[in-house]
Amino acid sequence: MLLQFIILPVLLACWPLRAENSIPLSTCQREKLARLVQSDADAAGLFKKLKRQADASLNDPPHPVRQMATAGKLASDAAKVESGAALTDMKKLEAFAFVYAVTTNGAYAATAKGIILSWAKTYQPTGSPIDETKLEPLFVAYGLVRQGFAVEERKLVEDWLRLIAGRELGSVRPDSMTASNNWQSHRLKIVGLIGFLLEDRSLIDRAMSGFKKQIEDNLRPDGSSLDFHERDALRYHCYDLEPLLTLAIAARQYGIECYDYQSPSGASLRKAVSFLVPYCQGTHTHAEWVNSKAAFDRKRAQAGEAKFEIGARFNPLDGLRVLELACFFDRGLMPLVSKLARRTVTSYPTWQCLLNEARRP
Repeated sequence: MLLQFIILPVLLACWPLRAENSIPLSTCQREKLARLVQSDADAAGLFKKLKRQADASLNDPPHPVRQMATAGKLASDAAKVESGAALTDMKKLEAFAFVYAVTTNGAYAATAKGIILSWAKTYQPTGSPIDETKLEPLFVAYGLVRQGFAVEERKLVEDWLRLIAGRELGSVRPDSMTASNNWQSHRLKIVGLIGFLLEDRSLIDRAMSGFKKQIEDNLRPDGSSLDFHERDALRYHCYDLEPLLTLAIAARQYGIECYDYQSPSGASLRKAVSFLVPYCQGTHTHAEWVNSKAAFDRKRAQAGEAKFEIGARFNPLDGLRVLELACFFDRGLMPLVSKLARRTVTSYPTWQCLLNEARRP
């Protein structure tokens, strides 16, 4: 695993980056997903739910904003409320794009295209990873529907995506906490997803070299994370791992292994997921936020935001996203995902688990 990262620039120079290796699903993987939906009852049920969401939103107009304002703001903040309303477009995009991938019905692709173009023409990138990480569904959707974009439309979107990546890379303050805490995890995800999506070797190289450094700087050999210790909250441990796992899945699409990469100190994503598992199983508990070093955590608690109540026990459901992403690399986590998702199924407890299967050889 380590060798692959050491020779990464050489690998990228030789690796034939192609659109069919798209970060969401390759052509073969889309066909596999469609077959699973047709042949498996669990898969069909998950798809039916997603299709209902898409059908209910087909006539909704896009709601882009010039800038997002979510980082460091209370839930009641007017700008954050406005951003949250605009970001409902992201859930719709995810539904449209994957329903199109399964059905090839052009109506879903056309609606997704309209939303993507509207955001590309309106949103002005700021380099805030906590805000712009929420654009992930747009990146994925573009990868699934871009064949329906005219040449000039592709240029518009892809220039905008490169601007987002550039602003993210330019926003790093090397000596600050945000250069190695969850901000950097989300920043690397954004840059990496855009790099793979656009087949941009420079961005991919920046994301992969950053990934190596982040594993060393953020994760410890026992599996705990910088954010867990700084915030005294497993919720932030999860928030650290989600983007790194997403990036690792995208990298695997191009033959780059990340999940078992070990830093010089012995830290790895696999160990960080294992650290979380007992808390999601309920064999361990943790009182959240008690010794957080961040004043904003106390501010949120004082404002009555329930998820940030000081001393509240970690809710295992907050680890579900981490575990379903990690299932791509470790099927042994599937029973725990099923338990947390409260689904007694024989194959795929969540849509992410179904996507994981579609991506496997």
